[in-house]
Amino acid sequence: MALEEIILAFLVVIVAILLVLYFKQRKELELLGSAHKELGSSYKSKVVIHGKNWEVFAPFMKDFENVASKENFRFLGNPIDGIAFDDDEIKFIEFKTGKSSLSPKQKHIKSQVQSKKVKWIELHFGDA
Repeated sequence: MALEEIILAFLVVIVAILLVLYFKQRKELELLGSAHKELGSSYKSKVVIHGKNWEVFAPFMKDFENVASKENFRFLGNPIDGIAFDDDEIKFIEFKTGKSSLSPKQKHIKSQVQSKKVKWIELHFGDA
């Protein structure tokens, strides 16, 4: 067997080993990617649930009284969490936890309220 044949056979074996290692690592990387994606979805879901829980309990927290009277607070849920009808003003209230921020829709509503683009509309139905 010539030296060139030995080197060629050695190189073929090395390439075969590298290909096996490559495909094994690629499969492991795909599995890790799937696990990462699943963990990310699970985390986001838990963050949303955490925020929803705060929306329910926030009006009963001691610090909420500094913002509005809990007796005057009405939960809306979407696109803002609630509204408080206090004696001297009406307050639109949005609860946020962690690093969450206003959605584009919520930012638009905030802008409308701050620009005093709020109307009172009264509708009457029936014979009265």
